[in-house]
Amino acid sequence: MVWTKEQMADEIVGMLTDGCSLNLGIGMPTLIAERLPAERQVFIHSENGVLGVEGRPTRETISPTLINAGKESISVRSGVSYFDSATSFGIIRGGHIDFCVLGGMQVDVRGSLANWMIPGKKVTGMGGAMDLVHGAKRVIVMLTHFAKDGSGKLMARCTWPLTGVGVVHTVITELGIFSPTGTAFRVDKLADGVSADDLWLPAELLC
Repeated sequence: MVWTKEQMADEIVGMLTDGCSLNLGIGMPTLIAERLPAERQVFIHSENGVLGVEGRPTRETISPTLINAGKESISVRSGVSYFDSATSFGIIRGGHIDFCVLGGMQVDVRGSLANWMIPGKKVTGMGGAMDLVHGAKRVIVMLTHFAKDGSGKLMARCTWPLTGVGVVHTVITELGIFSPTGTAFRVDKLADGVSADDLWLPAELLC
């Protein structure tokens, strides 16, 4: 049994501390805003200038001016703050984001991340990822374990252009939770019924 995207998001919710600030990358990480229990005191930041993002709006509460950095409609919590992009990136670069959850295409044993372009394909830009991987206190990468062609995304060395070197603390896939150690991936938790053989990683890359 592999984890669903929702179960992956729930695993990450369990890693967060009350009172923390959190930035969510586009794609799967945005599920975390929807999975956070209402009683949790987690303040979600979006680099387009919002602190206090919640889950998705309802048809009655949707606003065309309330969006996240991925241009998706959002709802906001009581006490939300709005600010310009310069202030938003000042928050990131100043080290005021406790947790950042990003998507990814490759992560290697050094904790390096490639998540912004595939050589030969359309490049839409890095967005705030380069700032976030260096400004956030803890970087979590949420991604599928395998690419569409069946190749693994956890690697000895990333082969695509890097977002950052040695920046990833934790990786979560549908198969488990892993921590890059510099020479291998430490297996912190596996989904129920998943074994090391299912990871399709050489033994020397696991610890």
